[in-house]
Amino acid sequence: MAVEPITRFLLAVGAILLVSHFCGEVLRRVGQPPVLGEIVGGLLLGPSVLGLIWPAGGAWLFSPEVLSSLDKAAQLGLVVFMFLLGCELRTDRIERKSLVGAVVLGGMGLPFVAGIGVAFAAASVLAGDGAPKAGFVLFFALALAITAMPVLARILVDLKIDRTGLGALSLTSAAIGDGVAWLTLTLILVGTGAHGGGNPVTTAILAVVLVVGTQVVVRRVLSGLVTRIESDKVMTVVLLVGALGFAVLTQLLGLHALLGAFLFGTAVPRDCPVVERISDQLRGFTLVVLLPLFFALVGLSTSIGLLGSDLSHWLLFLGVLVVAQLTKFLGAGGAARLAGLPGRQAIQLGALMNCRGVTELVVATIGLKYGLVNQLGFTILVLVAVVTTAVTGPLMRFLLRREKTAEKPEVFEIVGNQEDVPPRDRLSRSVSE
Repeated sequence: MAVEPITRFLLAVGAILLVSHFCGEVLRRVGQPPVLGEIVGGLLLGPSVLGLIWPAGGAWLFSPEVLSSLDKAAQLGLVVFMFLLGCELRTDRIERKSLVGAVVLGGMGLPFVAGIGVAFAAASVLAGDGAPKAGFVLFFALALAITAMPVLARILVDLKIDRTGLGALSLTSAAIGDGVAWLTLTLILVGTGAHGGGNPVTTAILAVVLVVGTQVVVRRVLSGLVTRIESDKVMTVVLLVGALGFAVLTQLLGLHALLGAFLFGTAVPRDCPVVERISDQLRGFTLVVLLPLFFALVGLSTSIGLLGSDLSHWLLFLGVLVVAQLTKFLGAGGAARLAGLPGRQAIQLGALMNCRGVTELVVATIGLKYGLVNQLGFTILVLVAVVTTAVTGPLMRFLLRREKTAEKPEVFEIVGNQEDVPPRDRLSRSVSE
């Protein structure tokens, strides 16, 4: 019996939501962030599992037509997700700027430098066909330097350290690191010509004009609109159209649409009840329905079978994983220790900053789209994101148990009035629920 494309699309969406959220609930019960289960669910639906045990079923359910439709829905979800992440980027409450700056610099700088070395050594194996070597090397290094703010915040809440100085320091550093990562990715795409657009110099100039114009003009316009528009519905439309418009604009510039959505989010007024209500409404459908579609597409593009029986591929994966874990731990924790954080908290901070989660998946997907990495490189980055995220919670529990029960964790004044910005009430909390 012939099945219409819309029917197959709806079946695929239903299967994705069922598997992803089931896996999320299972992992939640064993102390992992549910979003990790959703990522695993996506991997189960791809060639690594479903395609291996029932290739005909996977090919029927995820036909090219269905995949095309899923990709469009997932891209819409990512645009909204990146917009919400941009809204979460806060730098206005930072008090101990030197400590936060040291963590961001060390936590991103050391993995980036080490990643350059790994990428140079493995370029012939992991780079995309025809990718500029400089573009691949810089991109791969950036992918290893990432910390995922939304998943990290959920882990902090689960560990009940989200209101401590350590929690505030790690979350603030991750948020700023996200901003630095997206800016760096923009520069990589423009500077190496990997975006495939026009003249890189022209693109770079236009990108700078867009960033400055957003922060100087758009921010003021949005502040005025928030005070004048009383209807939540109208304001929701304004913000969504703005995010989509910026996504289109950056795409036309030859950059990725997600960069524009994130940039627009950074211009949205903070501490505004209307904006917070709208964010709550947007994140529900986005995180429950649209984001799992993205995870499924990641899973469909990831094949653990590419590692196969080739011992060199497995050794390369393990090498990348060790470099990613060790350099992030030493970079963030060591920099914090040099900046004055006590040794015990510096070790815990290094463990927390290793959480890569959703952010690395998004960046890896962009790299695959622009041909900077091949399927093997993409698979390795996805597995590194999964493993480093899975390890963060248990490792932190182990470190916290080792603290003497009589010792009260030292609270550091990292950001002003932490009670005003509880992660549990924001995207960082709900991304994994």
